[in-house]
Amino acid sequence: MTVPMNTLLRRLSRRRLTDTALAALAPVVACGVALGGLTAWTGAGGAGRPTVRIDVAYGRVFLPFGETTETSAYFDVTNTGDTDDRLVAVTYSGREAGLSRHFMTPSGAASKESLDSVGVPAGDRLSMSPHGVDVTLTARPGWRTGDLVRFTLRFERRGSVDALAVVTPPGAAPA
Repeated sequence: MTVPMNTLLRRLSRRRLTDTALAALAPVVACGVALGGLTAWTGAGGAGRPTVRIDVAYGRVFLPFGETTETSAYFDVTNTGDTDDRLVAVTYSGREAGLSRHFMTPSGAASKESLDSVGVPAGDRLSMSPHGVDVTLTARPGWRTGDLVRFTLRFERRGSVDALAVVTPPGAAPA
């Protein structure tokens, strides 16, 4: 037994058809909006690209002691990104500087080694100090306590970051 078409159409009132169409349309529109948003985010480079956010602060450089011109500079380097980075080079006032690490040997003697680079892990901070990693450089004639020296720290991923360091006497308390 078949039901005539006009009887079937009466059962499916216009209101029921509208409700059904709206119920089916809502998830389709939501998926379309989500897909459009993800496409825009990916197109703008937000998807799959690691972030490296490097901040350099609290720069200080020691006045040389005695007749030597070799000295050290120290910075706090913070990586608030989600990808590790490496400090690979440092320049100051247009001159090259080096990276080194000071440590105690098993026999208790102080020692220093030159470094090619220093890691700055994601979500962590590298605090340079006379007892660890530092920047080694030759002091320019005429530096006095309170002078500012411009440095450029170059990172493997982040690129170059400019920072200032204040000239302080060795052993001065951190500000």
